[in-house]
Amino acid sequence: MSADPPSSPALRASDSDRDRVIELLRAAVTDGRLDPVEFDERLDATLAARTIDELTPLTTDLVVVPGSDRALSLPLAGTLAEPAADLLTIKEKHGTVRRDGRWTLPHRLALHTAWCDVMLDLTSAVRSGAELIIELRVRGGNVELVLAPGMVVDANDLSVRHGQMAISKDTGDNTAETLHVHLAGRVRHGRIATRWQVPRRQGPDGPA
Repeated sequence: MSADPPSSPALRASDSDRDRVIELLRAAVTDGRLDPVEFDERLDATLAARTIDELTPLTTDLVVVPGSDRALSLPLAGTLAEPAADLLTIKEKHGTVRRDGRWTLPHRLALHTAWCDVMLDLTSAVRSGAELIIELRVRGGNVELVLAPGMVVDANDLSVRHGQMAISKDTGDNTAETLHVHLAGRVRHGRIATRWQVPRRQGPDGPA
């Protein structure tokens, strides 16, 4: 009788793997899926984890594959996201663009508008990572970003000509960073501004 084949060794977790779990945990605290005590417990477990098998249970109840009842397994370092989840392009002319509520943030958002009023409310959005890159190609109109405490804005790569820019980097209250919003591209003959707001939380009888 042949002996059972040896089992494969557990795959070792990298620093990048642990960083991705921490990003998910921070996002879960921000939108109310984890309380601070649970976050601290899972953060300690993440930092102590040595294998992917140890990391996976820490996020299985936080990230779910669309259309499936199975929890999403933790991606390994170096794996790429699906193209549809990586880039969202919004194009509009002479109209209004509004995104709010629990919409899913991509890694990159391309905003190509002309003479439009744009409002992007990120306060209750579902985050797919610790960074959101917004690539702007805007001519005319207004662009407003509604942000929650913990979101930090970097506009060093954004060019504004013949227009106005009223962007605060953060709320100034030393809230720990949970999402880095990187603005790039150009705005011509328009205005871009940020507004800070605490996200509304859903109670048993509706919004609090």
